[in-house]
Amino acid sequence: MNDNRYALKNAFLYTMLVALLLLIPTYVYVTYMKYLTDIEYEFTLKQQSHLILRAMESFDDKEDKAFDYPRFRSFQSGLYDDHFSPIFTLIDHPLPLQKGGYYSHSEDNYAYLVVTLPPQRYFDATYLVVGGERSYVRIYQDVVIILFAITTFIFVLSLFFLDRFALPFQRLNRRLDQFIKDSMHEINTPLSIINVNIDLYHRANPPNKYLQRIKAATKTLATLYNDMDYLIKNERLAFPYEPIDASGYLQERIDYFSEVAALKNISIQAHIAEGIVLHFNPTQLQRIIDNNLSNAIKYSHEEGVIEVILTENAKQCDLVFRDYGIGIQSIDAIFQRYYRENHDKGGFGIGLNIVKSIIDKAGITLHIDSVYGEGSEFVYTFVSPIYRG
Repeated sequence: MNDNRYALKNAFLYTMLVALLLLIPTYVYVTYMKYLTDIEYEFTLKQQSHLILRAMESFDDKEDKAFDYPRFRSFQSGLYDDHFSPIFTLIDHPLPLQKGGYYSHSEDNYAYLVVTLPPQRYFDATYLVVGGERSYVRIYQDVVIILFAITTFIFVLSLFFLDRFALPFQRLNRRLDQFIKDSMHEINTPLSIINVNIDLYHRANPPNKYLQRIKAATKTLATLYNDMDYLIKNERLAFPYEPIDASGYLQERIDYFSEVAALKNISIQAHIAEGIVLHFNPTQLQRIIDNNLSNAIKYSHEEGVIEVILTENAKQCDLVFRDYGIGIQSIDAIFQRYYRENHDKGGFGIGLNIVKSIIDKAGITLHIDSVYGEGSEFVYTFVSPIYRG
């Protein structure tokens, strides 16, 4: 896995976890700040009510013909009788019957203060109501800014520490990768020498069953080598597509594995339509074919049969591998890296994981039909451009 993607993913998950943990204190903070805002707004409404009361007290009906009721831009007010019916009001907001005190509507953020007046003193009014819309927007803005700052800080801090903690493992991984690359190079050389010398011996001498077994074993090792080599190069190299004679290429790989199958007296029956040319990458096509043939041989019974079918229909190509071996217990699990259903059969459990990554990127559909104890069938459908030879 890419180290940067791993660090980003885990830093993001850790940040989200911290953000979830901050929800409770954030809720408490918002509730408390709303409470303080209501107290502050109640105090503001009381100040407005004092201004109105002062204006009414200074009114003298003997000197002034009419009372000029105070008006404010951000507040509304009104005078009400003992039944809470308006005597004069600038409030257009519905007010339920209330006693004296401070009230607020959480639905529309409207708040008002009811002041009980001395009887028969202010235009026969019993209540003075002063109200307005108090806003919590500033609180929410502050919370968003604080949360954003905290999560950003935690995310950056998490990336920093994950990177620092990962340094020893990164160095170890680089050394391990280099060791694997060097080992792969060292393995490839003796494998090639063994194969060349066996071929030269066969040309000069009659067939030898022991050398045939050695040859089959080296081909099995070569398949594992090719899988490991592909894993190493997969993230660093591009695999360009080109026209491939799929019919001839498939037959070549079947011939290649015939000696491996002969060790268990398994016969490979090929039903290959002629002249099918795929627009695909040869290395990736080899990984698909080799891993399916290798698994079919590995999990088939002695003297069993493996069928390999290649057909073309309606501008799509079906590549089928069918065996009558032990079958599959868990189809979903076989594509997991390092998973092996039968540890006695050998291998590293990386072949089908490689195949899955290839077909997912290429848009190849795979249908698996398997009955445990009876065999399996893998059908690969290529929908990429196909050319007739």
